[in-house]
Amino acid sequence: MPIERDLRGYGRERPDIIWPNGARVAVSLVVNFEEGAELAVEQGDAETERYGEVASTSPPGVRDLVQEQVFDYGMRVGLWRFLDAFADAKVRTTFMMCGRAVERVPDLARAVVEAGHEPAVHGWRWLPHALYSDRGAERRDIERTRDVIARATGVKPVGFMTRGSQSPWTRDLLTELGFVYDSNALDDDLPYWSRSPQGSLLILPYGFDTNDMKFFHPNGFVRPEDFSSYVGAAIATLIEEAERGRSSMLSIGFHLRICGRPARFGAVRAIIAELARLEGRIWVATRADIAAHVREVVS
Repeated sequence: MPIERDLRGYGRERPDIIWPNGARVAVSLVVNFEEGAELAVEQGDAETERYGEVASTSPPGVRDLVQEQVFDYGMRVGLWRFLDAFADAKVRTTFMMCGRAVERVPDLARAVVEAGHEPAVHGWRWLPHALYSDRGAERRDIERTRDVIARATGVKPVGFMTRGSQSPWTRDLLTELGFVYDSNALDDDLPYWSRSPQGSLLILPYGFDTNDMKFFHPNGFVRPEDFSSYVGAAIATLIEEAERGRSSMLSIGFHLRICGRPARFGAVRAIIAELARLEGRIWVATRADIAAHVREVVS
């Protein structure tokens, strides 16, 4: 059944959401835990992932150690840089975890959750779920990812987001499997409900603009302050709207191998500092906590 596009959304009649601390702006920090799940000849794939610090120079079928090491840095170094900064700031975030990455380093996934962060499903491999042509195969991989995360961390994930686009039936599968929220949405500033014959699923929108992946885009961020200033501008706009009674949610995305690098990490620290400065005017929370509140106030 084709997915019907909704170009109207809430329109002018947007929900009046007051977040638990009295603010009208919720901020979700998201870290992608996917290194080791990307395409790699080392894993038996026909080719190497080409989206990275530099494009892979190896032809299909030839192992690319350079690209592997670009990804490896995220787990070996970037992860600890993020966890230390979050601990210093007493900030809780959501880690989108690929099942294959957790399978390879379950102790690192466990360290994330022990530090107080939420685990969420990010697909078995770092690949779009739109590539699934078989509903059963996709369901099995979602279950497998959920279960490997639960075994490694002791926490059963309730949220989902795939790289890129979903399949036509991904949301129905998530509903059937009892997921609380789906984050594959770039179409709103507020959570909303997706209705289908399978039931209702809460959608927590994400953002690709307030995201460090733009350091890898030719027309994207270059200096750390490019990213932190852009995020600051987004928050300033939402706070200005909040003063006129408009509620919103903002997602800020990080990758261990991107902003985990020393030069770019300055952006992470600047963003964390700005969030602390705005305490009381914004609510910084995990996606699970945001979903729990929305489920109470938006029917």
